[in-house]
Amino acid sequence: MYAKLETRTFLALLVGVSLAFVFLMKPFFGPIFWAVAIALIFHPVQNLLVRWLGERPNTNALITLVICMVIVVIPVLVLVTSLVAQGVELYQQIQRGEIRPGEYIDQVNQSFPAIQAFLAQFDISFTELRDRAVNLFVGGSQFLAKQALGIGQNTFQFFMGLALMVYLAFFLLRDGHHLVELIIRALPLGDERERLLFAKFAEVTRATVKGNLLIAIIQGALGGLIFWILGITGALLWGVVMAIVSLLPAVGAALVWVPAAIYLAAVGDVVPALVLTVFGVVVIGLADNLLRPLLVGRDTKLPDYIVLLSTLGGIVMFGINGFVMGPLVAALFMAFWGIFIREFGHESQAVLHPDTGPEDENHGNRPDSKL
Repeated sequence: MYAKLETRTFLALLVGVSLAFVFLMKPFFGPIFWAVAIALIFHPVQNLLVRWLGERPNTNALITLVICMVIVVIPVLVLVTSLVAQGVELYQQIQRGEIRPGEYIDQVNQSFPAIQAFLAQFDISFTELRDRAVNLFVGGSQFLAKQALGIGQNTFQFFMGLALMVYLAFFLLRDGHHLVELIIRALPLGDERERLLFAKFAEVTRATVKGNLLIAIIQGALGGLIFWILGITGALLWGVVMAIVSLLPAVGAALVWVPAAIYLAAVGDVVPALVLTVFGVVVIGLADNLLRPLLVGRDTKLPDYIVLLSTLGGIVMFGINGFVMGPLVAALFMAFWGIFIREFGHESQAVLHPDTGPEDENHGNRPDSKL
């Protein structure tokens, strides 16, 4: 009796201390999450260096981290800086009256009166829609301007987060496999289940980060290129914006190039509008429709609609981290239910079919553990 009380007390304290530690780490969720993602994505590079250089944990982890900084972190910082700088310039042009989004929308309405007639069928006010679009456009540029000011004011905090991410990534690259083994020993789920879940976690994180980022880079580069060829102002800005919105499956970059094509047609630039439309549908759209299922859906072993819904839900709940967190939660959900069906599904079958003999039970249809 006393031993049970001791065990229960210890477990209660263990849960309490663990929750307190999680709460303590909450402000650093972003750096910790991306440090884990870097360690998982660049783990194959680490293994390759081990084969080349031998067991030199510190050296191998440091070289891997330098490679990551050169090909990922530094380019992302340059792109973000360029995006913010062009966003500030865009906001200043709006403030000076050089760019008037309301007039552009009115021009589209005058060129395509059918749009207003179509909206009227659904009792949608074009004026209200116009005002919302203008507010969204101005608000977006204002947001970038505020971010530029915020980065200037919070430079220390930003670089502290970056340094923390790099610092953690080094130790996770060096000691990650030991930490995983320690967690497997500690968790009371059974080693086989735990290894399966950790493998799924690593698989989905690699697939979503590599797949989504690669798709974003490709679509952003293609979009910025066609904008530059057509002489559209701020091609770099719109290319980066397309890369960001391409994290949204299905719609993605079309949120940028479709309004641009409509405006070009409205001002009489029919040929550039057609070129942009064809390029957007055939090239940019094809990159999304072909690559996303291959790079994300195939590696995560999730249906396309689950990838779409979980990505959207993740972005709503977790912000920019959600394009990884959403599919990750969905994949773990599927993995847990796969384990449940594999290990307990036959028991429910026996209850439903009590007359089934041993031979039928062994050879009957059983739920597939691979959802």
